[in-house]
Amino acid sequence: MYTKKIVIALLLFTTTFSFSQGKDLPKDFLSNSFHKERRAALRAKMPKNSVAVFFANATRNRANDVDYVYHQDPNFYYLTGYKEQNSVLLVFSEDQQSDKGSFNELFYIQRRDARAEMWNGYRLGVEGVKKMGFKDVFVGEEFANISIDFSKFDKIIFTDFKNDVRDDKRNKADLYDLIKTFKTKISYQTSTSKMPASDKNIKVATNIDVRMLSGIMATLREVKTKEELVLLKKAVRISAMGQVEIMKAMHPGMSETEVQGIHEFVYKKYGAEYEGYPSIVGAGNNGCILHYVENNKLSLNNDLVLMDLGAEYRGYTADVTRTIPANGKFSKEQKLIYDLVYEAQEAGIAQYVIGGKISTPGQTARRIVNEGLVKLGIIKTVNDRHMYWAHGTSHHIGLDVHDPGNYKTFEENMVLTMEPGIYIPDGSDCDPKWWGIGVRIEDDILITKNGPVNLSADAPRKSDEIEKMMRKKSIFSHYTLPDLDKK
Repeated sequence: MYTKKIVIALLLFTTTFSFSQGKDLPKDFLSNSFHKERRAALRAKMPKNSVAVFFANATRNRANDVDYVYHQDPNFYYLTGYKEQNSVLLVFSEDQQSDKGSFNELFYIQRRDARAEMWNGYRLGVEGVKKMGFKDVFVGEEFANISIDFSKFDKIIFTDFKNDVRDDKRNKADLYDLIKTFKTKISYQTSTSKMPASDKNIKVATNIDVRMLSGIMATLREVKTKEELVLLKKAVRISAMGQVEIMKAMHPGMSETEVQGIHEFVYKKYGAEYEGYPSIVGAGNNGCILHYVENNKLSLNNDLVLMDLGAEYRGYTADVTRTIPANGKFSKEQKLIYDLVYEAQEAGIAQYVIGGKISTPGQTARRIVNEGLVKLGIIKTVNDRHMYWAHGTSHHIGLDVHDPGNYKTFEENMVLTMEPGIYIPDGSDCDPKWWGIGVRIEDDILITKNGPVNLSADAPRKSDEIEKMMRKKSIFSHYTLPDLDKK
């Protein structure tokens, strides 16, 4: 009797929770028609008589019984809009026939579960996913009995597995089991090719292709649709606003963590769900560590502070970097390095034009930086090999902060970063007055018929404009909390 009451309570809870899902929630996600059109675009690029297979992202464990916040695989989300785990999508190049009619895609998803939903939130279930524009939807347990003869296809295309998925023994249709079933169905072997010649009992499939799909998806995703651009522009502007607010709020007594917190507070205030990647806030020499994420320096002092952060809004991620003086005024050496990076960035942005090579802006920026470093006496010749220039300048952004692309030529409605940088860590082979100066300026550039558009221009870039912004009053200036160390 007690168990029956619990079951009834859970059912009532789930029904009520399901009913409330449509209330007071964001409505500006990508539309169901967007995802359906993207699947059609994929189908048009697939080879004849082929099937493409996509798996949801794995759940990642943080520690003990705590997992990281789940984030869907970008390709999977791009094609489905489905944000839950333990699922697999099959897309066929042509219509397939069954005793129930024709189909060109099959979607296996996690089932509704009242107890699981009470702990971890509402699940769409089969009926919910059908409302997203899918016709042939099944629970994951049914994947084990899929009747598709994969040997009949000329190509089975998917992204190869990395064998890093945990097996949830309590769930017979988790991602681990879905992948295991798929491997059996297609006669998959590790690396899909090298098998011992002496093993005559193993049948190795010859129609498996683990390379083609990444190229197809890169081609689809590198040019943004109008619907995508709405969300991506919002993510970029939110990120730029974070840079503006910290320019007004910063002072030498701040910690790197506090700087990070103000950025991320602005993101949340605008409704951004996450950060697109771990936030980088590096003061002084920390700014010379490209992916510095500890952000634990307690005082900024009079250093330059490099801030590389991006908001994720409705799945789309910005990537904006500003480098500013903690005390509001560039020193002579800081300004010389900063203005050199700005000059290189400006020259690079000007080359973000339709038909231009994506590699050209970086080459131009590097030449300008090297010439400038020679003039400053930091290197001897423009051909010197050095570490002060450490990375490329241009990558796509979108559902990934480093979105896939073919990186050949600029096309209309691509969005790429332009991010030159100079990094002179302590102990470098130059005058110590330059030590500990790290500068990166990064903006998100939209390619249009009328030339490049800087989507992150809300955040000042010129050194004098940054100093001017830093003189403005901040809403955070009078925000204080009780001192917890006082007895």
